[in-house]
Amino acid sequence: MGACPYCRSASLPGDTICYSCGRVLPKGDRGSYRLEQQFSKSKGNKDTTYKMAAKPSQRGVVQTHTGRQRNIMKRRKNRFRSLAMLGLVAFIMLSPQAQEAVFGEFGGVEEFLQSQLAPYHVYPNEATYTLSKIYDLTTNGPSSQTENILIPPTVQSTLLGASSFAYTDGTDEATPTVLQQTLQITLSIDGQDINVPLDGMPDRPFSNAITTPSGHEVWWPQVGDDEGECPLAKCIKVRTNFQSSGDVRYTLNLHMQSVSYSWWDDGRVDARIAGKETGINAENSGTFSDIAQRGNGVRQGEFGSSLWYDRGPGAGFAINAQDAIVMATADTIASTLPEGSSENAYAFSRATFDYLHAYVSYDREAPSPARSGPACLAAGTGDCDEQTNAFFSILRTRGVPGWYAFGVLGDPFFSNEGWEAHAWGYIQLPLKDSWCEERNIILQTCFVEAQVDVVNNKWLLSTPTAYLDWVEEVDQSGSLVNRYYYPFDSCSQPCDFDRDKSYETVGAVELNGGTYKVKMYPEVM
Repeated sequence: MGACPYCRSASLPGDTICYSCGRVLPKGDRGSYRLEQQFSKSKGNKDTTYKMAAKPSQRGVVQTHTGRQRNIMKRRKNRFRSLAMLGLVAFIMLSPQAQEAVFGEFGGVEEFLQSQLAPYHVYPNEATYTLSKIYDLTTNGPSSQTENILIPPTVQSTLLGASSFAYTDGTDEATPTVLQQTLQITLSIDGQDINVPLDGMPDRPFSNAITTPSGHEVWWPQVGDDEGECPLAKCIKVRTNFQSSGDVRYTLNLHMQSVSYSWWDDGRVDARIAGKETGINAENSGTFSDIAQRGNGVRQGEFGSSLWYDRGPGAGFAINAQDAIVMATADTIASTLPEGSSENAYAFSRATFDYLHAYVSYDREAPSPARSGPACLAAGTGDCDEQTNAFFSILRTRGVPGWYAFGVLGDPFFSNEGWEAHAWGYIQLPLKDSWCEERNIILQTCFVEAQVDVVNNKWLLSTPTAYLDWVEEVDQSGSLVNRYYYPFDSCSQPCDFDRDKSYETVGAVELNGGTYKVKMYPEVM
């Protein structure tokens, strides 16, 4: 063992930098380097030590024995070891009180080091922006077709619109937080700007449709099964009428205001984000059996079954908790939980989230139809829909309800290149009986319904960068989901048209409340 000539810290044979002071170790006659050099030469080996380049172009650049330059700081082992040692030394130098606080937040040195080195996303706390949905339609002959464009819902921290908890004295805790609200809706078509009511009310039936100069028609009716009504949720219907081949562009500008919200009570959650104080974690989570005692078990009945959405021969069920690979994966995940946590609904759900991060990669070239949950696990890759299929498939082996959210994802800065269609989910998790009883909360109301986005590392977190179009409703057939993905009514023959859809941010984006980081590393239970 040798010593660094700069700070005198111990160094090992083969070290090219000092992991205490970070300096490049020179070739020479110091300690182990001289012995190593002599041993190497006695064996007839080449001199493989490094020396500092005469004029280093950047930090960490060294010159090898061949005269080439190399940046050894790009070597992952060296970089990780250097940062890990730095973090460990910093931790050791903390006071006992500070160490205790760190352990309370991170659960140990390993998780503390992971937190310092983990990749992260940056999100705004609040944002006001205008999202433009652009539709370009081209027809190759005389035709008429009707598209249903969903009016964005007002999204609250509780889906039912009431406070999360009801108390034994009959009070609610607080008014739910509004996560997404629409400030203005404008549809532009054929040179005409049409202002649409924020919630589509009052209805405008087809008999009172607005007709554009070229004969296209726009209306926003009630939800229903009749022709001319909205089949899924409140919508704007755009009927394009062509006497011959042609094209048209219609644009929906949505002026939106959104805020971040967390249903997770953990030290990782930025203090500025609403919701943390009434959130869930492994300590206050209920068990799988508690799910049926929350919300009268409605969500478990609606979205907890082992099979969902049979897509036909060759595609199978999108969610399948009965498949062998899903059941085996669920058992593997459960085996990693600490003693006493095998029935903990939160611990299992979070461990599943972390498992998918570790073993399933993101696939930008996903097939059509989308992979089922079992197929995603077998392939070890999947896009947003497919990884959510896998997530829900695993959760449903334990009866944890999960259902879909559909919309558009923007990057943290809402650039025009960042928008893309996206799908993620909601899950329901029960808080444990003792936690609820200590706060006089009625057990039936003592649960969270929270968003989870596996591919974007958003655990029980809603961010302004995710615009929500529609939350899945109960429908085992999957026909409602089909209507979301194919928003056209049956069109007149020959139905020969092409439609492209794109997104843009219009005007300035107003960010308030600062930004925060969401780091990607597993939770230690």
